[in-house]
Amino acid sequence: MYVDSGSTDGSVAAARALGAVVHELDVATPFTAARARNAGATVLERTAGRLGLVQFVDGDCEVAPGWLGAATAFLAKHAEVVAVCGRRRERHPDRSVYNLLCDLEWNTPVGAAKACGGDVLVRAAAFRAVGGYRATLIAGEEPELCIRLRAAGGSIWRLDEEMTLHDAAMTRIGQWWKRSMRTGFAFAEGAHLHGAPPERHWVRESRSAWFWGLGLPSALMVGGFAHPAVLLGFALYPLQVARLYVRGGGESRGRLARAFFLVIGKFAEAAGQARYVAQRVFHSRSRLIEYK
Repeated sequence: MYVDSGSTDGSVAAARALGAVVHELDVATPFTAARARNAGATVLERTAGRLGLVQFVDGDCEVAPGWLGAATAFLAKHAEVVAVCGRRRERHPDRSVYNLLCDLEWNTPVGAAKACGGDVLVRAAAFRAVGGYRATLIAGEEPELCIRLRAAGGSIWRLDEEMTLHDAAMTRIGQWWKRSMRTGFAFAEGAHLHGAPPERHWVRESRSAWFWGLGLPSALMVGGFAHPAVLLGFALYPLQVARLYVRGGGESRGRLARAFFLVIGKFAEAAGQARYVAQRVFHSRSRLIEYK
């Protein structure tokens, strides 16, 4: 099943030529990945009948050989687990530091997890029971779904298996900035939806972005007008990079780059959060933040 969101690059024809069932989303309704996944699952069940499992795969990913067998075998042995993911790898981590950062980001701990990403094998009954993805979300729809799956009594699991190859195709800092903005937007909306106890979804991440990306630099700039020595407070940023570098532990590949961009990324995340707040205040429609 291939779901197309208004592409103009021949994707629809290519998918049909490969024998895929194609569903083209109505352009009159705003596109989101969540909406596309819901539509794909609905049309797939309409076409193939009631499903037991659904494998969702982002359009820029390739499923690794052996993943489906390993994932389905795990679910067959663990009835309490409703969704499983594995190791997503970046296809070309050596082409840019931004691609490398993606590869490092996806190296999540193996075992019980709070959430998964866009590539996931999920029990169709559990997916239907919680109403699928929240179609209005422009980012962060996967963790939000997992919150509801866990609240319904299911478990999420990260397997020690190769799952997918992803092609971030990020070679410019502007792309990385937009992706980080989208992350900040997701933090803000996620905290708004599920920030209350006990979940506290993305509350700490949101506060961190507000503090490092807006609050602290604003306070230092204002204080600098009263006394220039206050501007020395900007030294906290390289100190934070050093702290994250040391805390990185044994991972050596990209360790310094990851620490640096985690700190600098707070500015982009704060911009994304501000965008979310502005949309709520002015009741405007959320628009996709695309980096490629």
